Amino acid sequence: MENILVYWIAAAIFVGLGLAGLILPGLPGAPLIFAGLVIAAWGESFTYVGLWTIAALALLALLAYGVDFWATLFGAKKFGASKRGIIGALLGAVAGLFLGLPGVIFAPFIGAVIGELSGQRNLSQAARAGIGATIGLVLGAALKIALAFAMIGIFIVTRFL
Repeated sequence: MENILVYWIAAAIFVGLGLAGLILPGLPGAPLIFAGLVIAAWGESFTYVGLWTIAALALLALLAYGVDFWATLFGAKKFGASKRGIIGALLGAVAGLFLGLPGVIFAPFIGAVIGELSGQRNLSQAARAGIGATIGLVLGAALKIALAFAMIGIFIVTRFL
């Protein structure tokens, strides 16, 4: 009984850090949530939450992890970004991870604008691509949060119902 409690406490810590990581840069939110849910299942020898549920949670974690980059690129492309703008948005998104919350928010915009300007596009076109990258980033964050809560919901339903 005491062993199970240790697993559940560890799981709660991982899930809590994962939820924080959905908003804070530098913490891989979905992978931490997944790790916490696996620890909880492991603590009960996978009696309630089995392999198929773990596989589904892993798939959702992978989707949530990749959605940030995809959404940023999708938004930039929908707003008329060229290949240079899309590459700039992607590089900005990666660089933003190391610059804290302002970097996560503004770096894809700045990257897309720089990419567009390097391709001889005017400032208006470059700004439009940057706005698209930012809108994509926001939509991606919303989708990532939805996927993370779906992971938690699937675990709860499988474990307790």
